[in-house]
Amino acid sequence: MLSLETDKASTESKLTQKNRILLIEDEDLIRDMIVIALEEEGYEVHTAINGRTALNTLQNSDLARTKLIPDLIILDLMLPEVNGLDICRLLRFQGDITPILVISAKSSETDRVLGLEVGADDYLTKPFSMRELVARCRALLRRQRYSNSVPTSIQKYRDISLFTQECRVVVRGTEVNLSPKEFRMLELFMSYPRRVWSREQLIEQVWGPDFLGDTKTVDVHIRWLREKLEEEPSQPEYLITVRGFGYRFG
Repeated sequence: MLSLETDKASTESKLTQKNRILLIEDEDLIRDMIVIALEEEGYEVHTAINGRTALNTLQNSDLARTKLIPDLIILDLMLPEVNGLDICRLLRFQGDITPILVISAKSSETDRVLGLEVGADDYLTKPFSMRELVARCRALLRRQRYSNSVPTSIQKYRDISLFTQECRVVVRGTEVNLSPKEFRMLELFMSYPRRVWSREQLIEQVWGPDFLGDTKTVDVHIRWLREKLEEEPSQPEYLITVRGFGYRFG
């Protein structure tokens, strides 16, 4: 049984709380209870009763009046039209980093792991208390505020996102592991899209001017990068060979 019991925040906290939350839940009773609990804490709550409506709202579809940019998404998994896992997977594929709190009656370890693996930041099993829901929302929003306060550098090209300070790369919604040299090479390519780099220039930029090895090491690293970035490494769309000159990105 869901409980409406919530923590009593201070008056000052309620007056200054401006976070916008999108709640995607098809069960009327649960949706209404969550809205009441969150609005009592000072949050601005928007709702969607199915996956299609939620995506239209988030993606500024012609069917939606305005695009909603929430600070947090609360997402049920078993939704009509478009299920929660697909919504989560699609948002992460598109590079959306909005925190997502999954709420679901599916309580097995496999279900929880799957929800987190497709991009959810937290997973809360039904039935739950409103106190715990609010606490988890606070924690996710606090974490988001902290990450937003730290300067970050993200380079994006189509479905590749490179997080400079975190030294990680996400390709089509999935994080890929790159060696330091592979990461530095990709960072260089993405910083200067369509510029042609010779092997010698890449050696100087990535390995340094004192490198004494064979320039063919560049070809090896290009091949490794293609295997991790390209859908068809033999027909690359990102790392293009410019015959007689070198390589370019895009």
